[in-house]
Amino acid sequence: MKFAKLLSLGTVAALLLGAAPVQSSAADGSGDRSVQMHALSETLGAPAAGLQDFVETAQRPVIFADGSDLDPGEFAWRPELAPSGAVEVVVSIPLQRAYVYRSGTLIGVTTVSTGRPGHATPIGRFDILEKRREHYSNLYNNAPMPFMQRLTWDGIALHAGQIPGRPASHGCIRLPMAFARELFQVTRVGATVHILDASPTPDVALIMARGERLASL
Repeated sequence: MKFAKLLSLGTVAALLLGAAPVQSSAADGSGDRSVQMHALSETLGAPAAGLQDFVETAQRPVIFADGSDLDPGEFAWRPELAPSGAVEVVVSIPLQRAYVYRSGTLIGVTTVSTGRPGHATPIGRFDILEKRREHYSNLYNNAPMPFMQRLTWDGIALHAGQIPGRPASHGCIRLPMAFARELFQVTRVGATVHILDASPTPDVALIMARGERLASL
């Protein structure tokens, strides 16, 4: 399946509203929004009555595929697909991708940067041991590690960082800043992170990571 980087109508609407403010004398700004919604309905060819709901619930790109066309630093996040339940993360080192599942349902795909040669990211199953919104490395020149989620006590963690499109870290799993923030909000200490030296698609990655037998086998 192809990952389509498509903007929902709500996202388009929000972008258009943000890009084209309309002057109004209304003290509370409601006049601005009314005029904007009317102009937006004409632009999109959609009824104005329903556009407010689309704008209020604007989503990032839709995810129902493998995320293979994401550029470095890009991600997709759809937590509403599974509003509750246990969160698990699967990281593919060869693909430089991470998949996030809640209650077994895919809710996120992101590009990552794992350990460069000489600083390999370890393979296996890890539990999140500690979480800190603000953290600095005590191994590498006090380097910032925002939204740190510790996987080992010898320095391996998930955290926000540069995503150059290749393994470039000292062993940690770097995430795009905005994605790291979102992930931090939905995980808890004890949540499972699987790190694989394999290239699974998201529909089988969690099954593979858990060591479960595929239904088709």
